Amino acid sequence: MKQFQYTITDPVGIHARPAGLLVKAAKAFQSSITVEKDGKTAAATKLMALMGMGIKQGNTVTVTVEGADEKEAAAAMEKFFQENL
Repeated sequence: MKQFQYTITDPVGIHARPAGLLVKAAKAFQSSITVEKDGKTAAATKLMALMGMGIKQGNTVTVTVEGADEKEAAAAMEKFFQENL
């Protein structure tokens, strides 16, 4: 299991466009990828669940990656968050 925390810097937070890109990026891996904020979790492959979490600028999320390609997936997800959120 790999895990990292990230504080959202996007002024709008996780809204439709970046959430869609996140889902697409997460689906490229076999590993299970979840996003957690304030005790609520959502699979990174579920667009509506991600948007329903209400993640705003300044919120810190924990991303957990578990599976066969978790090392590569965690590195890619961390890079994605830094570049897009």
